[in-house]
Amino acid sequence: MSRFLFVVPPLAAHVHPTGAVGQELAARGHDVAWVGHCERIRPMLPAGSQLIEVGYPADGSAEPVGSHEWGRSIEARRRGRRGPEAFRFLWEDFLIPLANSMVPGIEAAVSDFNPDVLAVDQHTVAGALVARRRELPWATLAIMSAELVEPLGPKLQDWVGQHLDGFARCWGLTEDQLLDLRFSDDLVLAFTTQALVGPLDRFPTHYRFVGPAVAARDGEFPFDWLDPERQHILITLGTVSGDIGQSFLTKAITAVEGLGDRLQAVVVAPPSWIDLPAEHVLVREFVPYLKLLPHLDAVVCHAGHTTTCEALAHGVPLVVAPIRDDNPVVAGQVVGAGAGIRVKFGRVRPTELREAISAVIEDPSYRVAARAVQESFAAAGGAVAAADHLEKLARI
Repeated sequence: MSRFLFVVPPLAAHVHPTGAVGQELAARGHDVAWVGHCERIRPMLPAGSQLIEVGYPADGSAEPVGSHEWGRSIEARRRGRRGPEAFRFLWEDFLIPLANSMVPGIEAAVSDFNPDVLAVDQHTVAGALVARRRELPWATLAIMSAELVEPLGPKLQDWVGQHLDGFARCWGLTEDQLLDLRFSDDLVLAFTTQALVGPLDRFPTHYRFVGPAVAARDGEFPFDWLDPERQHILITLGTVSGDIGQSFLTKAITAVEGLGDRLQAVVVAPPSWIDLPAEHVLVREFVPYLKLLPHLDAVVCHAGHTTTCEALAHGVPLVVAPIRDDNPVVAGQVVGAGAGIRVKFGRVRPTELREAISAVIEDPSYRVAARAVQESFAAAGGAVAAADHLEKLARI
């Protein structure tokens, strides 16, 4: 049997899929562990998962890198940034500081756990760096597909390359060890399929498209509130918070105000954000998303990759309102597949949102297209296929 070490950031959308793959490997008898910020990633992984603490080194600020406080500070400073500005901020202020802070902890974890393979989230480049330093086999977990299919353009690509090379040299990689740490030259596991990203023959042969890896997640929900005579939608922005999220959700609730005779809406938001919602609107701070999906006729979201792919894995069409980062790319994939409608996050009017929601739940073509994506995901194999490829890498 082999030993697999997952290297993950403190981000739910990046951690959840690794739980499914790790469970599959463990069920086959392999030793599996995760290295990361345990306080933050523990609730995102299956109970009993073996976790190794990466530590919270300070970067000179009041909040240790990777902590809840640091994450909230980053999110507050990101607010309002779009396009290239948001992308540069993501790397300069979040991903590179996170990488620098994680290297010592990952090195210690590798020494203690002695893995045969490192399975490294695409944006946790500290794991890739340690793999290069230790000459260990490693797989990139491309949870998000944007950087696979949407070239950054020469200027941004050069800018990212300079930052990654600088990070690598700072930690002692030599010239012949340098490569784009976002993409392993051993194995890249992409958690999507041709149904969204298009033809696969343009990718290198060590790229494997396995579709989303979905692991069951616990949570309470009043399922008896759901009226079987009405349709049901979920409105969620994932981890987006603050004024930008509250404004959109308020518009969404206004959009469904006159639809109570035929529709119920579950809104994921702090209850304090919403004033006295109508009887057909239920506001919950957290929902068991995967348990709720079989009951839904549509999802309204920000086109986060994991939220979107989990909906499509259940054949549920979407209304997508992309905000930043990979959201516009994912929204374009949904529309291109015919599985949903795109609206403008900041400028959409309630009437426009109401029309989009009504169209997605009433026009059967959206459900048909969503089910076509669902079939593509199922054929790709998900966590089982990902585990197969990781096993093969361990045997090389």
